[in-house]
Amino acid sequence: MAVGKSGARLLGIALVVSILAGCAGRGSQQRALDSYTAEEIYKQGELQLETGAKPKDAIRYFQEVERLYPYSEWAKRSLIMQAFSQHKAKEYEDARSTAQRFLDTYPGDDDAPYAAYLMALSYYDQIDEVGRDQGLTFQALQGMRRVIEQYPDSDYARSAMLKFELAFDHLAGKEMEIGRYYLKRRNYTAAINRFRTVVQDFQTTTHTAEALHRLVEAYLGLGFNAEAQTAGAILGFNYQSSPFYNDSFRLLKGRGLAPEAQGDSWLRQVYRQMIKGEWL
Repeated sequence: MAVGKSGARLLGIALVVSILAGCAGRGSQQRALDSYTAEEIYKQGELQLETGAKPKDAIRYFQEVERLYPYSEWAKRSLIMQAFSQHKAKEYEDARSTAQRFLDTYPGDDDAPYAAYLMALSYYDQIDEVGRDQGLTFQALQGMRRVIEQYPDSDYARSAMLKFELAFDHLAGKEMEIGRYYLKRRNYTAAINRFRTVVQDFQTTTHTAEALHRLVEAYLGLGFNAEAQTAGAILGFNYQSSPFYNDSFRLLKGRGLAPEAQGDSWLRQVYRQMIKGEWL
């Protein structure tokens, strides 16, 4: 959320802060907040964010605006700012809950696209290393797709598309990691299943070239030369400058084979689709 930076505005907020601080000494801070307008309390929350203070400190002020002035315009603003502050504080589950509450209460508001984006972002920012469970990655993909499809003209659609592609690549990376694990242990059939998923379902990711090379390795390990040659042919056509193609070419050549389409396996169908444009 964009927050203004003008000196005059900051001065006004600072005056509110000094008043609130002075009242804190006369009693509980809760009573002090009860004494001020929704706008004044809201601006105190903004100041907590602007000055680099802990986001959790800002959350309390936005919550109080909503509690004390539930039907005001400031309450609506405070609700989306709560979600923003919770996300900034890495309270991701709370951020999602608050953003969803905003969408349920104000579905047609101008900030609805941002609320949906915050929900998706709260999953995306929790994506861990490739080796971890990828449930959050799926949630991030679903959330980003929601922003793209429901708010295509919003300021957040382009960012959602970029993050969707990165999360998609992340899932392909998970398949590759598991496939490599099986390949090292010569469990070729299990490895092939993982690399096949990347080639068929994640063709647009950065992992496709390696997946094809690993298929060459795995099929050669099983003695399925036709499949290995076909994987090498697809790799050579699409990624001839890749070091993975050079490695596959050497492997095939060492067996007296060439990277060319052979047989009628699932790879041959991929070859016809990707190279000859024969979509079945």
